[in-house]
Amino acid sequence: MLRGRWIGMLLLCLVVAGVFAWLGQWQLGRAIDTNPPAPGATEKVLPIDQVVKPGAYLDGPLVGQRAETSGSWVPGDFLIVSSRFNDGAEGYWVTGQLRIAGTAKPTSLAVAIGWAPDEKAAEAAVQKLEKTADGSVLTVTGRLISDEGPVAPPQDQPTRMDRMSPAALLGFWHDTAELNVYRPYLASGTPLGGLDTISSPAPEEHSSVNWLNIFYAVEWAIFAGFAFYLWYRLAKDAWEREVEEFEERRGAAG
Repeated sequence: MLRGRWIGMLLLCLVVAGVFAWLGQWQLGRAIDTNPPAPGATEKVLPIDQVVKPGAYLDGPLVGQRAETSGSWVPGDFLIVSSRFNDGAEGYWVTGQLRIAGTAKPTSLAVAIGWAPDEKAAEAAVQKLEKTADGSVLTVTGRLISDEGPVAPPQDQPTRMDRMSPAALLGFWHDTAELNVYRPYLASGTPLGGLDTISSPAPEEHSSVNWLNIFYAVEWAIFAGFAFYLWYRLAKDAWEREVEEFEERRGAAG
């Protein structure tokens, strides 16, 4: 083990183990949230621009944050999203494009306005809402939720939407030239147009410790220890081969 070859390999193992130790420390740093949100923080109503900016993704701790904003409905953009469950009952959401008031550039937010038990009731609500889309400004309060992601509609129903996705709604909206759009959507806490309130409970409080990252950190520590074991095992194997060769030569000479 004191030969130059094995000392060189030991130094290499030290470098490898050091890298693994750094990776383990990095995982530990990610495993513990030193500044977790206060309990019930998502239930405090905040102006939407304090929570997320147009075009930005909603940070994990802010998913479900209650927020408010003011704007006006864009006529013709009340759309229905199917496969929406409310306390276990399947139905429909009616959504709208809310053009935010007081912005330098046109900015819109997708709003889930309310829930209907069947498509007929949802269509009736759309008709009522269209009558209110007269440019008047209203304040909407609700819970911010991340885009569910668009999916391709059935070939025989090209306008059907089964996922609440602002990206998908944008494809049907009007007056979208140079439009800024929020990536998350707002589930309104106050239904309009005769709809039912969308069931949107507060998100569960998450632990400040991420056990998956701790598991990864332990793995990196094991890898670091294995680097030294590998060096020891290779050196011992080489020593055992030399001993065997020496005994064979001595036996042949005897």
